[in-house]
Amino acid sequence: MAPRCWRWWDWSAWPRIQPLSASNFTTSGFCRHFSAQKNPQICVVGSGPAGFYTAQHLLKHHAQAHVDIYEKQLVPFGLVRFGVAPDHPEVKNVINTFTQTARSDRCAFWGNVVVGRDVTVPELQGAYHAVVLSYGAEDHQTLEIPGEELPGVFSARAFVGWYNGLPENQELAPDLSCNTAVILGQGNVALDVARILLTPPEHLEKTDITEAAFGVLRQSQVKTVWIVGRRGPLQVAFTIKELREMIRLPGTRPILDPADFLGLQDRIKEVPRPRKRLMELLLQTATEKPGLGAAHQAMATRTWGLRFFRSPQQVLPSPDGRRAAGIRLAVTRLEGVGEAAQAVPTGDVEDLPCGLVLSSVGYKSRPVDPSVPFDFKRGVIPNIEGRVVDMPGLYCSGWVKRGPTGVINTTMTDSFLTSQMLLQDLKAGLLPSGPRPGFAAIQALLSSRGLGPSAEVSGGVRPVSFSDWEKLDAEEVSRGQGAGKPREKLVDPQEMLRLLGH
Repeated sequence: MAPRCWRWWDWSAWPRIQPLSASNFTTSGFCRHFSAQKNPQICVVGSGPAGFYTAQHLLKHHAQAHVDIYEKQLVPFGLVRFGVAPDHPEVKNVINTFTQTARSDRCAFWGNVVVGRDVTVPELQGAYHAVVLSYGAEDHQTLEIPGEELPGVFSARAFVGWYNGLPENQELAPDLSCNTAVILGQGNVALDVARILLTPPEHLEKTDITEAAFGVLRQSQVKTVWIVGRRGPLQVAFTIKELREMIRLPGTRPILDPADFLGLQDRIKEVPRPRKRLMELLLQTATEKPGLGAAHQAMATRTWGLRFFRSPQQVLPSPDGRRAAGIRLAVTRLEGVGEAAQAVPTGDVEDLPCGLVLSSVGYKSRPVDPSVPFDFKRGVIPNIEGRVVDMPGLYCSGWVKRGPTGVINTTMTDSFLTSQMLLQDLKAGLLPSGPRPGFAAIQALLSSRGLGPSAEVSGGVRPVSFSDWEKLDAEEVSRGQGAGKPREKLVDPQEMLRLLGH
């Protein structure tokens, strides 16, 4: 028998695939192997940036590959649609690229399919030569402090989903009748939320913010937003673009304590240039003397501030115990240096009155299927360069692969790498041989099941195609035109299905 070809997994874990050897290298065996190489059927789970960039790379670098993209929402694009702030339309231009990918005759989008519920990952593996999990981080890190369950406390993720039209967050109903809001966390999402809370309504009116959210924000009484972090200025997670937008926000003025920046001038000399520029802008804003901006700041009716060296201990209830009325913060100090420095409590506490608490301490991925390994501590699928550990033919990309960090370009690079690994394995003959039925098999399964939001007792789960999405897209654009908006997002899945005649 000829020696086995090199494999990066244990063959015993994947009995359906046999290594090429003298005994099995028959004409029919070769044809089956050649079929997989020539016309691979690949499935991607998730239609956000990770999913679309993975599909794009696969289609570009394999001229006969067919890619099916499954999505639990009825509509595509993930966090580009539901996460990017409405006043950042330029970031959403990537949708044009994704649309071109979805329109390829070698690509199909199937929305309204919940993987792990409507169809299992092993069932997908039986229908495709390879499966890529790119479903992102659909949960949030909890604070794990008393009072977190009180009305008036929300995750920033849910708040963002609310104003961006994510169906599951449309019942959020935040009460913005208070004067002060506190955001826990100092990343870009925290600054997005602060900016949306403080932006004059006329600046949001012509964006794609939902009509319902705009109505609530227009009546908002929030005048002050505190953005709280456990560590110091050197450790903030937001970037200079988002900070600059906050500083220039019409009708607002920043509140920064110069004492938080003592000695920073010397320490920033050694940090990388992007971080140095960010620190210089923070330092300038904190220590700026009244000058050209004085008139602008004198007219400001709203304020925002960064509170450093504070860690949340408890959400304080109102006297009747019915809602949040403040937050107790532990004063911290840093142990260690630079971005690796850890916040430790000093023993002092302070209470900050507020009527709204938004937790922005990170997104979190969930396991998708019991058959897929999951690292609950890190919140990722265990993988080596995108290859799921001990699961040959299964891959992952994006946040579920590396954790919820980075911007869209980071996800693009990461997804391209996973795609390259898959294509390498395909070329080496490491993926299942023989033809695979792809969507035809999955469609048969879905039609026999009644688990999805569009399912009737006898109709099963009814996937939404990309041409269906384009009908919904046209409807949204049409509804937005009357108000001078780029679109008015549809937020009710049942209404979407009715418009499609399902």
